[in-house]
Amino acid sequence: MLLFMRFRKSAVVAVVCALVAGVSGDRAGTSAPAGGPVEDLLNGRDWAHFAGGKPTRTGIRVTPLDRRITRQDGTGGQPNPPVNLRGPHMAFRGDVRIEAGLRRTDDTDAYLHLYGETPVIYDEWRYERRGVRIGVVGGRLRIDRWDGDSDSPAMTRTFGSGLGLEVRLAVEVRANRLVLEADGEVVGTVPARDVFGSGRIWFGADAGARGKGWTLSGLHARSLGRGRMSVVDAPGLRVPRSSDAMRDLAAVLPRPIRMGTAVAAGPLLTDSAYRRTAGEEFSMLTPENDFKPQFVQPRRGVFAFAEGDTLVDFAEANRMKVHGHTLVWFEALPAWMRAEMADEQRRRVMVEHIRAVAGHFRGKVAEWDVVNEPMSDEDEDYVNGNRGVRPQLWFDAMGEQYIDIAFHAAREADPHAVLYLNEYGVEEDGPRWDALYALLIRLKERGVPIDGVGFQDHEYAAGDRTDPEVFRRKVRALAGLGLKARVSEADVLVDEDEEDIQARQLAGKLAVCGEEPNCTSFSTWGFTDKYGSTADLRHYPPSPGNALPWDAAYEVKPAYWALRDVLDDARRSGTGQVRRTPRTTSGTVSS
Repeated sequence: MLLFMRFRKSAVVAVVCALVAGVSGDRAGTSAPAGGPVEDLLNGRDWAHFAGGKPTRTGIRVTPLDRRITRQDGTGGQPNPPVNLRGPHMAFRGDVRIEAGLRRTDDTDAYLHLYGETPVIYDEWRYERRGVRIGVVGGRLRIDRWDGDSDSPAMTRTFGSGLGLEVRLAVEVRANRLVLEADGEVVGTVPARDVFGSGRIWFGADAGARGKGWTLSGLHARSLGRGRMSVVDAPGLRVPRSSDAMRDLAAVLPRPIRMGTAVAAGPLLTDSAYRRTAGEEFSMLTPENDFKPQFVQPRRGVFAFAEGDTLVDFAEANRMKVHGHTLVWFEALPAWMRAEMADEQRRRVMVEHIRAVAGHFRGKVAEWDVVNEPMSDEDEDYVNGNRGVRPQLWFDAMGEQYIDIAFHAAREADPHAVLYLNEYGVEEDGPRWDALYALLIRLKERGVPIDGVGFQDHEYAAGDRTDPEVFRRKVRALAGLGLKARVSEADVLVDEDEEDIQARQLAGKLAVCGEEPNCTSFSTWGFTDKYGSTADLRHYPPSPGNALPWDAAYEVKPAYWALRDVLDDARRSGTGQVRRTPRTTSGTVSS
């Protein structure tokens, strides 16, 4: 409270001085009117689940994460700073004032993020929506504003000079302007451009890559004038459930299977329909991105488990199993992990990562994709003595043995987890499947502790469609090796007039999984097109694809009813035989 009163008094003085001096343009014009009570957004609030932040007696210590998202080819490096999704956010109308204390011990760049809309993490891309970032950089106050139409800020401005290691920062949201203060002095204003038009503000904090970090020593807010504001805590993770969802039908089969889906932490805590559907309909979740290396270990030895922990906590609250994705992959790697290094060091990095991540989630994650997509896309890797294993940084350092090493490390880190190899394009006949099957035989002969194979079943074009009976042969071939099978990332991209095809393809694979004793689960890669990875990504706003059982408005499609029919028929008959003509009824499902 004393911090707030000092801010208010000095701000009024500064604004009056500005008026007397006749400052115009980017300088403030009027003093702040009286408003509502001061709300503390730090003390007594949840900042323990904030990536890169650690609550201390003096505030939240913000560690440099330098977390970035690379493209599939490993290029780029889109910033991915954390949002305090499980902490407080503001709901307001009218004008509002936010104050923060930033305490540094060195020249670390310190940033406070104010999100009018939380960003959306699609499959390896961050859709940056409206918000601002205010920071102390090189002794100056810097503001970046995102308008929701580009990865890059629409505006960047700097103000003032000579700011010290401890800075009292304030921003007032005044209609269409943002008024900025540093150490009690108004240093400028910028256009707001409706960046907080949602009437909500979520908080984040980040530190520049250099330095030791900084401390958020205070965070307060109040309404101004006739404005109104309240502090909203994150929703609870437990979802009230009925007993007539897909997960319930699958649980009472003669041989129960898990109905799963990929889930993201962002919409889970900010979109009630997403949270309700995920908890209601599914009994297993796969973290879509939040377990991948560039998310959990952005710098060597620096881990960011907050989002992953949230997914695990959600699963526990709703009696869901967690299928971890993924420990070893050639994509979604932080820059440091891609850097040139000696082969033995590369091996050490891989093993250390597996031990740290699988060890952190030991006993909480039921299954792991230990190695993801080891098979090559290049024809030459299947001929002239090549065995079809993809040449990439892990293979280059250790050869095919990298797979053995990874599985042994995962087994040591969590002896009770079920360990899978996950691959795409192996649901159908051809050299890719043949090479994978031969690899599995070699792994078994070498005593590698592999338990099963995940069939991704991404069907993006007509040529990707696979007859369920062809898929069945693959599942049975794995059974012959003593291996489990699962459908791990199913989605079927179609035009609107082809949704019956989508329904048949998904239902056919589920029917096989229900009938074959070694098939343990059926998972889609997300469930609503609103956040689906087949959206027209890197365009603002993204245009949803049509690949999942729910559309972007959470209306169910024929695919949903077809999946239910498979489960219901299996329950009634004990065979799991698919209904040959899937329903075409659509509509919302009550929860």
